[in-house]
Amino acid sequence: MPDLEAALAYAKDHQADFLEEFLSFLRVPSISTLPDHQEDMHKAANWIKKQLERFGFDSVAVMPTGGHPVIYGEWMKAGKDAPTILFYGHYDVQPPDPLELWISEPFEPQIRGENLFARGASDMKGQIVAHLKAVESLLSTSSLPVNLKYLIEGEEEIGSPNLGAFITENKNLLSCDLCLNGDSSILAPDMPAISISLRGLAYFEIRVQGAAGDLHSGTFGGAVDNPAIVLCKLIAGMRDDLGRITLPGFYDHVRPLSKTERAEMVSMPDEWWMEQSGAAMLFGEQGYSPTERATVRPTLDVNGMVSGFIGEGSKTVLPAQAMAKISMRLVPDQHPERIKNCLEEYLRTNAPPTVTWELEAMATCPPAIVERDSSAVHAASRALEAVWGVKPVFQRQGGTVPVVGLVQDLLGVDSLMLGFGLPDDNLHAPNEKMHLPNFRRGIETYIRFMLEFSS
Repeated sequence: MPDLEAALAYAKDHQADFLEEFLSFLRVPSISTLPDHQEDMHKAANWIKKQLERFGFDSVAVMPTGGHPVIYGEWMKAGKDAPTILFYGHYDVQPPDPLELWISEPFEPQIRGENLFARGASDMKGQIVAHLKAVESLLSTSSLPVNLKYLIEGEEEIGSPNLGAFITENKNLLSCDLCLNGDSSILAPDMPAISISLRGLAYFEIRVQGAAGDLHSGTFGGAVDNPAIVLCKLIAGMRDDLGRITLPGFYDHVRPLSKTERAEMVSMPDEWWMEQSGAAMLFGEQGYSPTERATVRPTLDVNGMVSGFIGEGSKTVLPAQAMAKISMRLVPDQHPERIKNCLEEYLRTNAPPTVTWELEAMATCPPAIVERDSSAVHAASRALEAVWGVKPVFQRQGGTVPVVGLVQDLLGVDSLMLGFGLPDDNLHAPNEKMHLPNFRRGIETYIRFMLEFSS
């Protein structure tokens, strides 16, 4: 029988060991988007594999995909009457650029105060290690109360392009009663939370072509249209002065928020958003708070633009091409394919005949909602309250986790978003961190959750 007190005592006694293993994982620069880190990706995958093998998991394997591999392992010894949990995580991390803004080296973890700074500390190696150490604490003192499977991918930071195919090909292997997703956060060190919704993603590249090649602006300027100016005007017209997106039909399928849902949201004050972003003034869709704009309303953002000469000095070129990367965060019940149609219609209507254009979908993911009144949510609520001493709040997250929608669509299983990052952890930015008290509380929460859910 699982022994809660013994497992908690083990976790407390081995805090230093757990931290040292966490540090060793963070030292691996597993950057999925950069080809020169292929060896590091395999090193990170094998780090997890060795952990599962040490715990005595069965069928542990680094499984190939069309890109970076997936780590799988299972513990099916709790019995056929026990529930089966599929734990999802990702071992890849974002590039650390710009390096000059890091106070310490991104892949040489450094503890300052109660925070551990390193790329991947919060997103999401810390969450993976917390769950692995919860499992170790239970298995080292008694037993696991649930059947457990691990699905740890290496492509989340590039949109999980091969995960759908992997899940489709391995449906029987991945069958479960619940997907426990650690890629999540809480609101504050003293405010535990359960995420009940995620925004989806539609990411596009727009390419505008003018002349056949770059031209001399002194010879052809004024006679030939400039694709950089055309693209800037097109992008500027995608949003009005009130923060509304102008693509035709963009809001047609947005599920409205009820008064109750808006009242339940925990909104951070304007000052918090300015402090965290470094912005002198906020902007957004009128009629909604900054928290609502960032979590439950759809968005359109330019992620990058390039055209013509961008080197040092001057070059009087009239560029032949311009390119922009555009991402849109989607809310229930928006669908990426319909959003692509909206963007195409906008471009057909507004692009002048002096240029041609192409639109390519780079990454897509539908939004997701978690059922609040479920046994998993109730079990997580009890576990969080036992650890933090206060009831958790329900939060909606503005980010996108592709696997949630994939698991719902392909396995017919709901996900529980249960992780312990903080809003100021600098995800995808310099000086990413993990609040170490959260790491330790996360281990205890996962121990308690597995016991609560098993009952």
